[in-house]
Amino acid sequence: MELIDWFVLIITITSIVWYGVYKSRGSKNVQDYIRGGNDAQWWTIGLSVMATQASAITFLSTPGQAFHDGMGFVQFYFGLPIAMVIICMVFIPIYHKLKVYTAYEYLESRFDRKTRTLTAILFLIQRGLAAGLTIYAPAIILSAVLGWNLNGLILLIGALVTVYTVSGGTKAVNVTHKQQMAVILTGMISTFFIILSYLPENIDFNSAMEIAGSSGKMEILDFSFDLENRYTFWSGLIGGSFLALSYFGTDQSQVQRYLTGRSVRESQMGMIFNGLLKVPLQFFILLVGVMVFVFYQFNETPLNFNPAATQTVLESDYSNQYEDLMMEHQEIQEKKQQLTYSYAEAVEQTSEEEKQQFHQQLRDFNAEEQEIREKAKIFIDASDKDAESNDKDYVFIHFILNNLPRGLVGLLLAVILSAAMSSTASELNALASTTAIDIYKRGVKKDKEDGHFVKASKWFTLMWGVIAVSFASVADLYDNLIQLVNIIGSIFYGNILGIFLLAFFIKHVKSNATFIAAIITQIIVIGVFRMDIIPYLWLNILGCGLVMLLAFIIEAFVKTEK
Repeated sequence: MELIDWFVLIITITSIVWYGVYKSRGSKNVQDYIRGGNDAQWWTIGLSVMATQASAITFLSTPGQAFHDGMGFVQFYFGLPIAMVIICMVFIPIYHKLKVYTAYEYLESRFDRKTRTLTAILFLIQRGLAAGLTIYAPAIILSAVLGWNLNGLILLIGALVTVYTVSGGTKAVNVTHKQQMAVILTGMISTFFIILSYLPENIDFNSAMEIAGSSGKMEILDFSFDLENRYTFWSGLIGGSFLALSYFGTDQSQVQRYLTGRSVRESQMGMIFNGLLKVPLQFFILLVGVMVFVFYQFNETPLNFNPAATQTVLESDYSNQYEDLMMEHQEIQEKKQQLTYSYAEAVEQTSEEEKQQFHQQLRDFNAEEQEIREKAKIFIDASDKDAESNDKDYVFIHFILNNLPRGLVGLLLAVILSAAMSSTASELNALASTTAIDIYKRGVKKDKEDGHFVKASKWFTLMWGVIAVSFASVADLYDNLIQLVNIIGSIFYGNILGIFLLAFFIKHVKSNATFIAAIITQIIVIGVFRMDIIPYLWLNILGCGLVMLLAFIIEAFVKTEK
């Protein structure tokens, strides 16, 4: 990194932290600290909701997902607009009418204290794990690529977020989200147009999409009912709807964003704004990944994008075999570049038959290249079981550091850190609020003054910050980071959503039946996940349907007092 990159990075991040502390000073009561004073406008709510979901994982992992697997991942978000409409019609009016601080308060008025506590604990478990991952994800990747100390990075990100979240609570989170989203969108849009400018003169956007399509990267819709395929139109529309409904409707990190609205209408407009913008935003981020793929059809790529993994295998007993693969990979790269540059020079005069021939040759070269990459992963894994051979999450950061102009590298690193801070801040804020209101205030200290619970919330924020940093320090990567976060959510969200749907719509089902059903359901869902019976998106439907069915059965056939 050049000096200007460091300057841009440091100024951007410190400005966001300072602004959050400055704008949220004076939060003296629970209303201000947890509900942000209820003065947020719809566009602030919408941007805050998007920033909460758009973690660093989104901007590191999603382009890499598109680079390897194409645009099909966008189907994951197809159910989100449906969920937004339901939340606006059902969830938001109820929460505002009851003036709750957390989503789980409502469950005590509908059921009882133990059901509220159980649901809050389920949230704390899954969101506590996710908070650690949102810190770990950018730290491990930046550490591997830049050579920075991993634990130092984890501590830095955790400390920066905790400072302004402890200081200003929900308002600090909301006001910083606007700046963070501005940085994120500026960085991603700039990157997209720079990639286009890097392509050969005769290759315009349409030609780039044609090249991507020839390699299967533009296959967006899959209408099959194949349960072996994680991302289809149906899993996204149905499973994605349940996941989004639970995430945005019952996860306190999101509920707390729209509880700050000055009215029901402002909260509803903020969520509709999110629903309209989120799918195009994710489509665009995936498209950036596809454009990175097209760029690398004309330029060399490493055999594995994770430099730490490459160094590990080259220092092992498998170095000779790996170097042989590197030579094979380079030969294919050279042939592919000759092919693509020849096509680019004559693209305007190329016949349809010649185009088809080019597409077939490019597909064959990419298939050979992918086969060599898979062999390389085998040697990396054999050299060190802890080495991270799966390099999906390293593709975009490799492109940033090796191809973007000075200054913009610093901005893109600021994008990654801003995204990490935005999502982690929301998570810490929600974890602290739930702990303070649903556990501490309800179960331990009931008759204290407002100021006491503000202080308690700050201490709980600090506590969860320490827990998140600690978990990040011992975390490990999965197949793909963005998948891992969604998998963790899918294990718990369906059950939580089912509890809320019982509370909203099935009035004859009482608390004991719901409580027992929720415990049984969570055990079954975890078991189904561990046995890998169905793709993880369908766990949301399983959990939701199962807890409701079991509660019906228990209420009907087992005598319970409540």
